[in-house]
Amino acid sequence: MFSSAIALVALFATAAQAGKRGLCWTYYDSTLDPGLFNNGDGEVVAIYDYETYAPPSTNGAGGLGFIGMQRCTDCTSSPIADLASRQAAQGWATVFTLNEPDVNGISPSDAASWYIQYINPLSIKKALPAVTSSATSGQGLSWLSEMISACNGQCYYDYINLHWYGPDFATFQSYVESAHTQFPNSQIVITEFALQNPSGGQAAQVSFFQQAFPFLDGASYVQLYFPFVATSPSLFQANDAAGASYVGTGSCLYNDDGTASAVGNLMY
Repeated sequence: MFSSAIALVALFATAAQAGKRGLCWTYYDSTLDPGLFNNGDGEVVAIYDYETYAPPSTNGAGGLGFIGMQRCTDCTSSPIADLASRQAAQGWATVFTLNEPDVNGISPSDAASWYIQYINPLSIKKALPAVTSSATSGQGLSWLSEMISACNGQCYYDYINLHWYGPDFATFQSYVESAHTQFPNSQIVITEFALQNPSGGQAAQVSFFQQAFPFLDGASYVQLYFPFVATSPSLFQANDAAGASYVGTGSCLYNDDGTASAVGNLMY
């Protein structure tokens, strides 16, 4: 592998020619190997773990480009005071920011002020906070629009960041296309998406991703996408019971033995 700093710069500088797929990692994935999906075909290129510390795993970032995420305004696990120093020490070329602030009590104006103070100074690629697909006024894309207005042109960013859970591919496609219509000059990253606990379980998730991946690969305005979630069913249920109940375990990219699941096999 090349040096990490050069590899990261090269990865995101040539993202239009590279693959778009990434791993949505978790703090409890320390027994898993992200390198399983880095088989040399260039489809899976990135990994993030909701934190500004390196992914806990058996193989570091698995040769993938790590993206730090400042998921809350100030976290015990990722202190805002350490954001710049962690980025400099680890050399990530992209940063993701606040995780679903639209449903977590953070106002667009507060998010804008925070972003200007802490994210603007980083001389790397930047994503605006990850918003849900909620259609409720003041949430989802409307929250994002309000934040951008509150920024008054002073928030410097490269991507808008979307999450989606829902019933079928048509609804997902409509959501992504509507985001592009609303923000036509912005590149999009999708850092969480899956069917919402479908009755068909893993087979339904496979069918969904078989449609979603080609659509996203062909959308020039989509830069990166991360199926939810890069863990195993047993780890998901043991460490995030609420999440496993909401999404189901059928979209996990790993089997319990650490091999690629039926969904994971679609990543190659």
